[in-house]
Amino acid sequence: MNAVLQPEAPMRAAADTDPGILLELRDLHVSYGKTAALHGVNLNVRVGEVVALIGANGAGKSTTLRTISGLLKPTRGEIRYQGRQITGMPADRVVRQGIAQSPEERHVWPAMTVYENLAMGGYLCKSNAEIDKRVGVVYHRFPRLKERHRQLAGTLSGGEQQMLAIGRALMSEPELLLLDEPSLGLSPRMAEEMFEFVREINAHGVTVVLVEQNVHNALSVAQRAYVYETGRVVAERDAAGLLQDPELLSAYLGA
Repeated sequence: MNAVLQPEAPMRAAADTDPGILLELRDLHVSYGKTAALHGVNLNVRVGEVVALIGANGAGKSTTLRTISGLLKPTRGEIRYQGRQITGMPADRVVRQGIAQSPEERHVWPAMTVYENLAMGGYLCKSNAEIDKRVGVVYHRFPRLKERHRQLAGTLSGGEQQMLAIGRALMSEPELLLLDEPSLGLSPRMAEEMFEFVREINAHGVTVVLVEQNVHNALSVAQRAYVYETGRVVAERDAAGLLQDPELLSAYLGA
């Protein structure tokens, strides 16, 4: 066991002095009650990357995002962001550090309007004028939301609700955006639009960690990917190389 762990030590020491690493997870363990969900996850995300987390349902991908964003507390290990320790930090403070999450299944407030949902995402803003300015940026990226400015979120289509969830996350102007299943329940055409949007915001300087069941869509926008199996990272590859490794995809994803 010790022989397996020893090679990681120099990597971790180097990461402490590497300004290119935005986010790092070190030996992360997370449990739901007595049930262990993550078993020593190690990964890193560099500034400006899109990194995909892929694997079968229940492998621990969404748990990883929820732990980074402060919704779950790790039982062991570290989360470092911009070289600083944020392990166990409350979710509101994580947002203040520059991290935002668009959750699986959107979780918009159905009885509130599109504008009100977005304004809730801008709770760090110091004035209504600042909120309106950021809402304008979201509307520029998602013109369909502008058309439905006063419409109740619960009456939107699935694709529009996904736009709203991502727009709400962008209201905090994050440096790191965590996207959990952005194409879930979307038509192929709408999913294509969603991944084009991921490329666009990444090109404008937002680093992205993406959880996505559609492996080929995920790898088409990512530079690197981590493969999960039962709460562990079992492989890390550049995205293009992983697409060319059908045996690995079949072994861990059933693809």
